[in-house]
Amino acid sequence: MAETKSLAARFEEQRRPLEYLAYRLLGSLSQADDAVQQAWLRLRGAHLAESEDLAGWLTAMVARVCLDALRRQRSRRARARSVLSLPDPLVERDPAGAAELVSQAEPARAEAHPDTISLALFVVLDTLAPGERLAFVLHELYALPAEQIAPIVGRTSTAVRQLVSRARRRVLGASSTASQPPLSRARQRAAVDTFLDAARRRDFDALLAVLDRDVVLRADRGAVASPHGCELRGAGQVAKQALQFARLAENARPALVNGAAGVVSWLPGGQPFSVMGFTVADSKVVELYVFADPARLALLDLTVLA
Repeated sequence: MAETKSLAARFEEQRRPLEYLAYRLLGSLSQADDAVQQAWLRLRGAHLAESEDLAGWLTAMVARVCLDALRRQRSRRARARSVLSLPDPLVERDPAGAAELVSQAEPARAEAHPDTISLALFVVLDTLAPGERLAFVLHELYALPAEQIAPIVGRTSTAVRQLVSRARRRVLGASSTASQPPLSRARQRAAVDTFLDAARRRDFDALLAVLDRDVVLRADRGAVASPHGCELRGAGQVAKQALQFARLAENARPALVNGAAGVVSWLPGGQPFSVMGFTVADSKVVELYVFADPARLALLDLTVLA
């Protein structure tokens, strides 16, 4: 019993990093939690020596569980012919936002959690094959050598390097913003506030001015009628949609969405209505994400904004 408690305590010390790893790999908060729980169950039956590298063992185990989940996920999407998949957003309080949102007793953090991953990068990762995605995340974001990744994906270290190289080219080629460091929070927030002000005033020309010419809007099925969500491209199309989404801006509170400036919109009764994430470059909105699926919103802890 004492040994089990000691193992449980050591596992709990690793839980948070493992949850972030699983989230980065899967893009789903619930699936990430399931993956970590599966790792714990396997750990209990593994009888590891006290001296063994528990963090390394758990990282490899969570990665294996996630790889299986990615393969099942890819198969389901192929059968459903799904054309759009958005990750669950990570929402935090934005200290650059309205002053009344920052508790005097508990000051907001100046930076987002270092393990956050941008929505833009998530979208690109979702186009990779499961093995490519896992190899890229472990090598590029966690600096694991190919030799450690090889047994997880069942490839040679040379093959893993090829997976990483191919994934890196696809990431760089698919999005110029996914791999770039974000602008300062202040510049991001300024562009988001300008967008919201234009939407509230239903000012089409002002919306065009703050939107990049090739801006992309991605929305989940809760925000639009399509069962697979929607994707719009071009400033004109996105501005027209923003006018229809004007009610999302009426009761919007600033937030950090995956480490970048965003907003959470609320209904008059205090129920969250949507989460909006933004990618800003050169003071222009280049990507906009709208999450309004009630089932997805129910999974999010938005009490940090209360």
